[in-house]
Amino acid sequence: MKFCTFQKPDGSSKAGWLYNDAWVVDMHAVSQGQLPRTMSAFLDTADENLQLARQINAELNLELSLTNLTNRASHVELPEGISDLDGVRLLPPLPRPASIRDFYAFEAHVKTARRHRGLDMVPQWYDFPVFYFTNHQAVAGPEDEIAVPPGCTWFDYELEMACVIGRHGKDIPSGAAHDFIFGYTIMNDWSARDLQREEMKVGLGPAKGKDFATSLGPWIVTPDELAPYQDGQRYNLAMTASVNGELLSEGNYRDIYFTFEQMIERASAGVSLYPGDVIGSGTVGTGCILELGTDVHRWLIPGDLVELSITGLGTLRNVVKGC
Repeated sequence: MKFCTFQKPDGSSKAGWLYNDAWVVDMHAVSQGQLPRTMSAFLDTADENLQLARQINAELNLELSLTNLTNRASHVELPEGISDLDGVRLLPPLPRPASIRDFYAFEAHVKTARRHRGLDMVPQWYDFPVFYFTNHQAVAGPEDEIAVPPGCTWFDYELEMACVIGRHGKDIPSGAAHDFIFGYTIMNDWSARDLQREEMKVGLGPAKGKDFATSLGPWIVTPDELAPYQDGQRYNLAMTASVNGELLSEGNYRDIYFTFEQMIERASAGVSLYPGDVIGSGTVGTGCILELGTDVHRWLIPGDLVELSITGLGTLRNVVKGC
């Protein structure tokens, strides 16, 4: 299933799922109040809520097929709680994550980005996956405008995949970690590279170069939907990024060095993970302008359309605007 949060024309915000890639289902309405109003509340008891959502979706499938609603050319009145996808605005699927940990798990990105800064690969990088915390209160969704931070002239996108935690756990071994993943989404870890460069000279890690925006979306896809792309312990998922229609980045999730399961093991060592926590993969190889180099493409400027696409997860679009 593909879970989303959306805004109706009357301004009300709803949570639910995508039906037949054409409609959005208000989970609270169609369940007659049995399912909650927000994705955060849904994830608090994700296992039982997902079971009920699947049951309701199967019943909808039968009901809608009987009314021939699956044919988009039909003009049948929509049942209560179901809206045309084109008639709503998609919000971040999880507007206020409990936290966002962003890892650094693609070897190709790390090597190339460091080489461009005249640095060798850090041997310790191979010992365990590392991460930083970013601002979980500054999450943007599909089609949102992303403001360039004040003073930034080196504005960059970062093409990433993220997983959403659906169970509470602590000291989770990688072999059991998959059961804690509710689903996956696309993540754009926007970066103010000039601000980041200066503050990281102090050695504490990224802060103002990162904390202004993280895009998630367009929806959260449950793991069963990615089963056809399974490739050993990874998924064969093409990852691309384009700016104003020009393809710049091409990678694949299967090339990741540390899997999400290994990231979860590291993140949960000695501390608890909670439903609604988001874990980012880090940037895929070639997945940002810093790595490509400005001889390939200039830094982003207001008016640029940035589109990130991942097989099975959709496309996340944002437009850059001035501060």
